Amino acid sequence: MKERIYTIPVNDAFAKDCECALCELEEVTTRDLVNYYMGASMMESDVRVSTNEKGFCSRHLAAMYNLQENRLALGLMLHTHLDDVCKDIGHKLEKSAAPSVAGKIFAGKGDVRQGLVKLAERIEKRTESCALCERLEYTMDRYIDVILWQFFEESEFKRKFSESKGFCLPHTALLLRGCAKYLSASQASAFAKSLAGIQKTSLETMCKDIEWFTLKFDYRNQDKPWGNSKDAVPRTIRKLLGRTDLKQ
Repeated sequence: MKERIYTIPVNDAFAKDCECALCELEEVTTRDLVNYYMGASMMESDVRVSTNEKGFCSRHLAAMYNLQENRLALGLMLHTHLDDVCKDIGHKLEKSAAPSVAGKIFAGKGDVRQGLVKLAERIEKRTESCALCERLEYTMDRYIDVILWQFFEESEFKRKFSESKGFCLPHTALLLRGCAKYLSASQASAFAKSLAGIQKTSLETMCKDIEWFTLKFDYRNQDKPWGNSKDAVPRTIRKLLGRTDLKQ
């Protein structure tokens, strides 16, 4: 199978013995994006406009903070982002806390409580946005397109895909959305059928592993081998939710 630059990350992920190749792909992509935002890109005007407006989610902020290599870059991004938040939210919050006698809030009239709800929604929208999440979502969508192309065009990749341990539930949904978006009806049906078979086997195997993990606590099973069940709890969590920061 001749590799192209856009297939290398996908093939590397599927070459690993893991519960979800897309989780591996997402982890590498996230690490690259964290390094991107903590690197020279912080001085690029279009990047700063995006980070000022969107900020970062708690997960990705923690990843950047834990990198430790360039706290100055993170501090500069946080400063200009916080300044944007102050200008956007601070004045409106103060105004809504002490509305005029006429009950005016923002540009409209009416019940003060309606204005408070609108402001709360505005704040929630800002806290839910993340510049890195948006780039990650876009990149993963591109990888889904590559996976689907390889599935139908490269027999070796199709074999690796079919022999994988399946995918976590979030990435199963991502694959289904992708095949509906990028494939014809007949191709989507064929891909979904293959995916369903893989997932059925994967979930049934996982179910047996987690069951045996619980049964091992019965004194009658103490001397019986663990098999693949010793780490069944974290593997089950990741199968259900995707990659999580679990302590081993």
